[in-house]
Amino acid sequence: MSEHPPQLGNIPQYSEMSIPTLGSNNDDTSHGASMGQSAQNAKDPIYSSPVGEAVKDQHEKTTSEFRSLADKRKTPDEKAATGQHLTHYHSFFYSLLSWEQPRASALSYLTVVSFIFAARFLPALRLTFKVLSYIIGITTLAEIAGKVVLSRGLATSFRPRKYYTIPKETLEASIEDVEQLINFFVIEFQRVVFAENVAISGAAFVATFLSYWLIKILPFWGLSLLAVSVAYLAPLIYINNKEIIDKQLQNVSDIANSQATQVKDLAGQHTARATETVKAYAGDYTSKAQNYIGSAKARATSPDVNSTNAPSKSEPGDRAMYSSSDFPHAPKQEPTPGVTSHEQQFQHSQFGAQFGAQAEPVL
Repeated sequence: MSEHPPQLGNIPQYSEMSIPTLGSNNDDTSHGASMGQSAQNAKDPIYSSPVGEAVKDQHEKTTSEFRSLADKRKTPDEKAATGQHLTHYHSFFYSLLSWEQPRASALSYLTVVSFIFAARFLPALRLTFKVLSYIIGITTLAEIAGKVVLSRGLATSFRPRKYYTIPKETLEASIEDVEQLINFFVIEFQRVVFAENVAISGAAFVATFLSYWLIKILPFWGLSLLAVSVAYLAPLIYINNKEIIDKQLQNVSDIANSQATQVKDLAGQHTARATETVKAYAGDYTSKAQNYIGSAKARATSPDVNSTNAPSKSEPGDRAMYSSSDFPHAPKQEPTPGVTSHEQQFQHSQFGAQFGAQAEPVL
């Protein structure tokens, strides 16, 4: 038995004791906190594991690359050949297709390919109408059932106080973005057609020419898949093998330049020969023409030629000098009667007798 009675000051007061009361939330709060701590403790080993850390790291890098890709949508400093400013989609697509952000480019490529396959193998339009019919049918039936059973429509209870509308700023920004996208394709088409960049125009020619023949054997979705694959993978192959490709392109350029130089030299040689031949012929013909002209002038100015070749001129009133030999002899016989033929008259005339005497052979 204790010698000292208990002191009142040593007894714990009620204010210092934690006595649970009915309806107190201390247990619920402590239970919720313990459950949250348990969930956090369960997540920590997952994220702290090598796989979890790798997934978290890739997720952060992918998010950062998409953010950087979105920041690339700025009007570039480069201008077109006409001096016009390009659209911000020029910078965006250049960064996307040049694989500056590899994760964003890869995911966008997979997204486009998946969309092509979905459009080909999934009846998207039918599914859209089907889903819309289910949604509208469920809400209509719920509204009718609620009014019959509960005297209040169920769809009405979920109706928002104010219907959602697209803000004017968002709509204007979207319209401006669509305008920039359309102008990107319009400007690029004109730059290709007017050969602002010969290499790109040549590549476009090859692509369109092959598409003309491939469309006969490939369906549209197959040609679209091929075009998207070439647009995404061709720059990637070039980037990974840039040194080898540049070397081969340089070799091809050197060969083409050498052949062009040889053709130019041959053309120059043939042109020089042709020019010399033409000059020689022109000189010969010029000398001959000069000789002809000189001889003609000499004959024209010679006095002997003038006196010999000049015809005698008769003055008006002068008599012409003629001799009797210039005229035929007049007949001296009368025409023989009974002879009507000209030949017989000639034979009976003196001229016929003279002619017959001359024609008789000499014995």
